[in-house]
Amino acid sequence: MALSKAAFGLATRTIAACAAVVVGGGLATTAAAQNFPITPEQRSTAQQVASAGVPLSELAPNAPDSYTVRSGDTLWRISGLFLKSPWRWPELWGMNLDQVRNPHRIYPGEILYLEKSNGVARLRLGQPPAGEPPTDTVRLSPRVRNAAVTDGSIPALPPQVIEPFLNEAIIVEDPGVLERAPRIVAASDDRVLLTRGDRAYIRGRTGTPVTESDPRGDQFRVFRNPEPLRDPVTHRVLGYEAHYLGGAELVRPEGVEPVRNSRDKEVETLVPATVDITRAKEEMRVGDRLLPEPPRTLASYVPRAPGLGVDGNIVSVYGDAVALVGQNQVVALNRGAAEGIETGYVLAILKAGREVDDRSQDGEHARLKLPDERNGLLMVFRTFEHLSYALVLEITDTVTVGDRVVNPR
Repeated sequence: MALSKAAFGLATRTIAACAAVVVGGGLATTAAAQNFPITPEQRSTAQQVASAGVPLSELAPNAPDSYTVRSGDTLWRISGLFLKSPWRWPELWGMNLDQVRNPHRIYPGEILYLEKSNGVARLRLGQPPAGEPPTDTVRLSPRVRNAAVTDGSIPALPPQVIEPFLNEAIIVEDPGVLERAPRIVAASDDRVLLTRGDRAYIRGRTGTPVTESDPRGDQFRVFRNPEPLRDPVTHRVLGYEAHYLGGAELVRPEGVEPVRNSRDKEVETLVPATVDITRAKEEMRVGDRLLPEPPRTLASYVPRAPGLGVDGNIVSVYGDAVALVGQNQVVALNRGAAEGIETGYVLAILKAGREVDDRSQDGEHARLKLPDERNGLLMVFRTFEHLSYALVLEITDTVTVGDRVVNPR
């Protein structure tokens, strides 16, 4: 059954609405009891996609006939076992919306079966293909789960790679955000550098002291030196990335105490707030700025191809002074929410083609530019207005700042 491009786009959005593989609060988690409304049109289109399957030519060369999900698996890894293009997972899944509410939520111990017929493939959960002889293996039928905060389903990406980054990275459009933030003004025992377990003293801007009932909270992240991120093509500043140093906890708020001056008169004198350094990625010092710890939100990662044309560039490598990019590293892209980028978008990395001279014929030495070649894949997992962060999932050659990112197909 063939689907129009519009129908497939609707089905993908339907599946994305139903899916929420989430990471938050330091644990791999899944959203509790999702009840997203599904219209009859969305359900019908999703079922069409599920029944259509994918061409056998799109299967990975060594795609297994069955696979038992194991603890530590990720959705991306399992997708890559079956498909040349892992982001086409929703098309492969033989989805039963009445029983399997979320095809992106699967659990260790469940068995995935690959069915091939009429030139297409489908993936089923828990039931062997017709005609398969019985075995001693215990097969788990899909069932509706009212998911608790931690229900054991596998994440889309390795959580140990993403979780630390969610607590660290910050992009602001205005560097004044950090300039107006509370700052470290002194350390105990006249220390120059601070690390975990040390005590420091901070002060807010005049008129905005750090108080005990501060709506900004009592947990802070410590930053230094916001650096401009420029579009490698237009050179326009897209935002400012602050350098993360660690975390701190408020112990005492700012106050005022009477202090006798040299003339033996009592003068109301500011007493800075007290914080304890609870995390230290790097050593901190006087002048570093503090921003409140953000609330722990559940971020959705549903690997999928973009529903729009994307042509952007890698702007920077997070937390690294060099321009070379490796697998499982985080990069910033010069496309964000304003350009329609969403979390879960899978993009192909293109390596720029070399410029060469045409020496194939005597007397003709034209200058040529070789085509850009695909060099890997990355997935967006956090967006800002004109920037986004993505995790490099796989590469085949050197990736550098400035390389293009485009739709994966």
